[in-house]
Amino acid sequence: MSSTQSPDARAVPVVPPTRSSQVSEGEELRTVTLPGATLAVRSRPAARPGLPPALYVHGLGGSSQNWSALMERLTDTVDGEALDLPGFGYSPPPDDGDYSITAYARVVIRHLDAAGRGPVHLVGNSMGGAITTRVAAVRPDLVRTLTLVSPALPELRPQRTAVPTGLLAVPGIVSLFARVTKDWTPERRTREVLALCYGDPARVSPEGFALAVAEYERRLELPYFWDVMARSARGIVDAYTLGGQHSLWRQAEKVLAPTLLVYGTRDQLVSYRMAHRAAKAFRDSRLLTLLDAGHVAMMEDPDAVARAFRELLAVPASTSERSAPPRG
Repeated sequence: MSSTQSPDARAVPVVPPTRSSQVSEGEELRTVTLPGATLAVRSRPAARPGLPPALYVHGLGGSSQNWSALMERLTDTVDGEALDLPGFGYSPPPDDGDYSITAYARVVIRHLDAAGRGPVHLVGNSMGGAITTRVAAVRPDLVRTLTLVSPALPELRPQRTAVPTGLLAVPGIVSLFARVTKDWTPERRTREVLALCYGDPARVSPEGFALAVAEYERRLELPYFWDVMARSARGIVDAYTLGGQHSLWRQAEKVLAPTLLVYGTRDQLVSYRMAHRAAKAFRDSRLLTLLDAGHVAMMEDPDAVARAFRELLAVPASTSERSAPPRG
């Protein structure tokens, strides 16, 4: 691409809207210091003592806030917390500048080991799905169940709508995109993200949209924002090229934990056609198909995802497949 060409508008970072630019009512945000990384950790008190622990891991451009709606619905089922991965949300970049899927998986493992919360019900979305797949494969002792919402597992032929986001990994593209979109308002940027991530962007309330705009404005002020996006996108692409025992598909086959797979048929970033391949790769899996959802089903239809999650915990050894009816 020459310097005079404008990248596709859909190459915007994937930053779904949230209900608050900081902490939602009833949530807590704390800082955890680990070797090589400092993490912001979001939590919501469980409804009663003794519930099993859960850990939520967001995707590219996201944050722990992406899980607020689901965490709220599952307080009667698990004692949940969500991470801001290094460089995202309120977590600073990692000390070593490593944004690979393996490096992120190491951070998750370090956090679980340090907190002594494992084994946990591990939940990941998009890039977070790739990260948690790797964690479950290499440290099965830390994972009770695995829930993957539109996991970023390798596609040999990605759908056309996902290509511009993948281009973020190409050296120079992010800086070019930042220059050619410097006059975009935060409102326009947010609308582009919603159109990319949601099956139906109209589901976002005016209040939710305003909060998403405010969060986008905050992130754009971070001096490392674009660099983290580029390096993390490159980490995903690099993970897609790994073969042998380090292949994400090979590691999916090694996962022992009962696995819930959640796919939206309107997902523009992870093709729904990958759902059946994933269901075959994970040895003890069940598949939830959401007909109106896009890339962030836990935000678009948290009730359906919460129901499926409870079913996974209730009968972890069974394997099933079902589709959720369209919502009006």
